[in-house]
Amino acid sequence: MLLLIALPSVAEPVLIANPSVPAAYLDGNAARLLFSMRRAQWEDGTPVRVYVLDDRDPLHVRFCREVLKLYPRQLRRVWDRQTFSGTGQAPDIIDSVEEMRDKVAEEPGAIGYLPRELVDDRVKILEVQ
Repeated sequence: MLLLIALPSVAEPVLIANPSVPAAYLDGNAARLLFSMRRAQWEDGTPVRVYVLDDRDPLHVRFCREVLKLYPRQLRRVWDRQTFSGTGQAPDIIDSVEEMRDKVAEEPGAIGYLPRELVDDRVKILEVQ
């Protein structure tokens, strides 16, 4: 019990997108396809730009597990396989949630994730169903 109290709490992650993204929600499979870099365009043809935090970041770990239903290492394997085989690439890795919000807000077609309390009117939340 004491160990649970000593661990830092990680905020609830939400999927965010640039306001230009034509979707209001995604199903879990669509979110996994986007973050595994297997889907490169939105329905309207706009290129998808994916931003993530470092694999060890607690928010990234929670986002992968709770939203994508994957372990971060599974996602990393997909990215590495695509990169090394020349069939794709990994997403852009950024250093902070503030940078995540800024990048997603500035780039048409961009997606990422934030703690719910850091979402502002420059980005929109995509509900994952």
